[in-house]
This record gives sequence, structure tokens and C-alpha cells, in this order.
Amino acid sequence: MKIAVIGATGKTGQRVTTELLQRGHHVTAVVRNPSKVQNHKNLSVVTSDLSDAKQIAGALEGADAVVSAYGAPADNTEQVITVTRHITNAAKQNKQRLLVVGGAASLFIKPGVTVLAAGYVPEWGIPIATAHNKVLEDLRRSDVDWTYFSPAAFFEPGERTGKFRLGKDDLIADASGKSHISMEDYAIATVDELEKPAHRRERFTIGY
Repeated sequence: MKIAVIGATGKTGQRVTTELLQRGHHVTAVVRNPSKVQNHKNLSVVTSDLSDAKQIAGALEGADAVVSAYGAPADNTEQVITVTRHITNAAKQNKQRLLVVGGAASLFIKPGVTVLAAGYVPEWGIPIATAHNKVLEDLRRSDVDWTYFSPAAFFEPGERTGKFRLGKDDLIADASGKSHISMEDYAIATVDELEKPAHRRERFTIGY
């Protein structure tokens, strides 16, 4: 497949890109700074500031699907809402599938109570969590072929184990009550979903 990865130089985007390349897919890295992109025979680079849907559509042209691993700046977290709207409109123009790297705050810890509503998000993380919740709401109202992939509560670089559990709207935790996933295993599940879609027009999640 030909996959466009927006934010391919970020922590998650790098790992998704690596996983795609290791499986023989062709990747278009859509980035602001092309000097940070790895060299690979199946990798091409397109520069975009993600400020305009028409320009993004041009950058995404030819891809079978799009992964948005865009990360908003800490001092302007609502930018993820605006940029994802541009990306969604671009994917719609190109009739492409869109998989968005999401957040965990909108997952449920019990019926009707999300991670955010329960007060489990630290104060510094509330702005980006709130913004990501809005991104999910926007996608649910859109008519694009979307998937929103929420990680576990603790989402950091780590080991590639290939052993994890998937769910839909409920936070996944291990036997000790910890909700965590490595970015490497998240990347495996992302590419699995691209290769064999099982969560079209819905959110799903991952954890150990």
C-alpha cells in the first residue's frame, strides 16, 4: 500500500513509519522539516505547514490511506482541532481513508465516566485532552472514512512485543490496574488496521 504519514518525524509518527517500511509499504512523509526524515528506498517526503486543506490534499495525492500523527504545540493545543479538520477535508477530497492518532482521555473507565471526567488527567494535560475529545466529536460528524485510535493512558517509547489487547471505547488496563502501551506496539496495531480494516468510522483502543 501507499500510506501518507502526517507528522512522520514525531515520536509516534516515526514508529508508524518504521513499521510500515518494515512491512514493505510505500510511505509519503508529510512534514515541516524534511531534514529529520530517515532515508529509505520506499520513502518519499513532502513538505507542508498543514494550514490549508487544498494544499494538504495535494501532498496526500496518490496515497491509499492517511495516518495523522500530528502533534499540536504545547502552548496552542487547540491547533490539533483546526489542523485535523484540514486533514479530514483533504482526505475527503481525495477519497482516502484517515486514521488519526488520538488520545486516551475520552475512553470510559466505567459506564458514562471518561478518564477526563473522572479527574485522572493531570492539570497540564487537560487542554490537549479536551482538544482531542473535540477531534473525535468532529470525526464522528464527518462523512470521511475515518478511524480514531486511542492509546492506553500511559503511552511512551518502549519495547516492540507484538502482545497487546484491543478494545473500542473502554480504557484497557492490566491485572495491576495500569493502563499502558509502548509506541512500538501501538505502531504494530496501527499498521494491522491499515492492512485489514476492522474499525471503520469508529474509535478503538489498545493496552496490555
